[in-house]
Amino acid sequence: MGGTSGSGYADKVSRPSPAEDRELHGQVALLLSTRDQRYTAQRRQIVRALAKLGRPATIGELVEAATGVPLSTAYRNLSILGDADVVRRVGGADGFTRFELSEQLSGQHHHHVVCECCGLVIDAATSPTLEAALVETARAIAKANGFDVTEHRLELVGRCTSCRNTAAS
Repeated sequence: MGGTSGSGYADKVSRPSPAEDRELHGQVALLLSTRDQRYTAQRRQIVRALAKLGRPATIGELVEAATGVPLSTAYRNLSILGDADVVRRVGGADGFTRFELSEQLSGQHHHHVVCECCGLVIDAATSPTLEAALVETARAIAKANGFDVTEHRLELVGRCTSCRNTAAS
C-alpha cells in the first residue's frame, strides 16, 4: 500500500546533472542556514533521494532511497527540512503523507494526480491558461471571503493504470 510497484515509475526516475546537484545542495544549505540549521549528511541523503525520485515519496520510500538514514532520523530531519521550506508535505488518498522538494527548489509550479486505490502521487504540470484561471478564481474567492491566498494546489483523484488493470482482472 502506498508503494510504486507495478506503476512503471522506476523507469521515470530523474537524474539531476552534477551541476544541478551542486546548485540544489547549495540552495538547501542556504535555506537551512537561515533557520540556524546545518546541512548534515543525513539531510543531504534525504534531499538527494527526493531529487532522484522526482515525485512525492512516502517516508518508507525515502528511507529506502536514502541509504543509511534510519526511520526516526528521517522523520526528525523531514520536519526540519519542512520548516526551512526545503520540502513540502503532500497528502495521498491512502492516508500516507508524501514529501517532495519545495517548488522554490524544483523550479516548477505543479499540481498532483492521486490514485485513490494505491495512493500513488504523480506531479502534473498544467497549461498557462488553466494556471491563469486558477489564480483568478483564487483571487475572487479570497476577495469574497477577506482571505489572503498565498498559493494554490490542485489534486486530481482517480485510479492509476496499475490499479485500473488490477480491477479489470
